Amino acid sequence: MSPPPGSSTSIARGTPTGAGFTDSSPRHESSTPVTRTFSPKPADVQHDWIVIDATDVVLGRLATHAAALLRGKHKATFAQHMDMGDYVIIINADKVALTGSKLAKKVYYRHSGYPGGLTATSYPEMLEKHPTRAVEKAIRGMLPKNTLGREQLGKLKVYAGPEHPHAAQQPKAYTFDQVAQ
Repeated sequence: MSPPPGSSTSIARGTPTGAGFTDSSPRHESSTPVTRTFSPKPADVQHDWIVIDATDVVLGRLATHAAALLRGKHKATFAQHMDMGDYVIIINADKVALTGSKLAKKVYYRHSGYPGGLTATSYPEMLEKHPTRAVEKAIRGMLPKNTLGREQLGKLKVYAGPEHPHAAQQPKAYTFDQVAQ
């Protein structure tokens, strides 16, 4: 058998030549346009201000909602490699609710790095000394542990009372469907 016209016997197997590999092949023509994946640009991102009243809201439920807002997971254009989230203001952090017997049993631990440097602080002590730190700590644990997570945590503002100094940003109120049981 002789090779088909237009081909050569000196070309190695698998080399893209011949009728099936030209630019006019049906493989390269498309009747439908190619849809490309949308990737948001930093200039496209709009950071809103949201205020959350933590009165009688369970701590874990508050933290999950706040972490999702800080990351931007509520937006249709969410991209996990970018800071898409909003600024979150939490007021009345000292009135947050705990379920079960956590009010008496919850303990926060930290270690200095030295032998015998473990320090334990109960929730009532934490609430007395630093009323906002329990909420901040719960939300910090739900954010990524990297540079982006630290940047997102910087957009969290927590206040113990009902007043906050961010009225000029015109924050939108965020409501919970279900509060403490």
